[in-house]
Amino acid sequence: MVKEKKNKYSIIVPTYNERLNIALIVYLIFKHLRDVDFEIVIVDDGSPDGTQEVVKQLHQVYGEDRILLRPRAKKLGLGTAYIHGLKHVSGNFVVIMDADLSHHPKYLPSFIKKQLETGASIVTGTRYVKGGGVHGWNLMRKLTSRGANVLAQTLLWPGVSDLTGSFRLYKKSVLEDIISSVVSKGYVFQMEMIVRASRKGYHIEEVPITFVDRVFGSSKLGGSEIVEYLKGLAYLLVLDSN
Repeated sequence: MVKEKKNKYSIIVPTYNERLNIALIVYLIFKHLRDVDFEIVIVDDGSPDGTQEVVKQLHQVYGEDRILLRPRAKKLGLGTAYIHGLKHVSGNFVVIMDADLSHHPKYLPSFIKKQLETGASIVTGTRYVKGGGVHGWNLMRKLTSRGANVLAQTLLWPGVSDLTGSFRLYKKSVLEDIISSVVSKGYVFQMEMIVRASRKGYHIEEVPITFVDRVFGSSKLGGSEIVEYLKGLAYLLVLDSN
């Protein structure tokens, strides 16, 4: 009798100046994934605040086999952080999530359960279905985010409700396939990922999540990201018409 291979989940967490958050998010991941085989791959972009020193202390608590620190010399962007992290994962599934506690690890079991039930290639967290939401944003930021998603859905029809979310579970082979062709940076990166996945016919499922604005530190979303988003949307429309 052939023994079925057990799933392993590699959680890639890009960091930059997350010294105040990283220990708590690691603790919460371990708390909510007690019966799951997983590793956490932390890709730190040369944080000057001592994030890497905190991670090295976490090695003593959890072990270097469970928490992998794979730093880079400087801030090089979110997309390339995932590509860098992918080189070091050993799981057959990959989770991408933020380090700033806006993505609560309590949702991870729901992601895993949904994938096991449906066989999905991608499970993405969404703020825009029943049971999902946003906490800690002012009205303008809520309208900006919702408007960005509605605009992209109307023009691109990707079949998912939250295109710009960055809390997702991928089959490793699917993530490798999609990420190799993505060209967008920053805020648009996640949107291009899910649009390309949809166009390639991958099975995508959604799990409602509540996004919480970062607990410690400052948000990285500003006017330049909105301009970048609009440029990225135009690029995806051109891509879609070819």
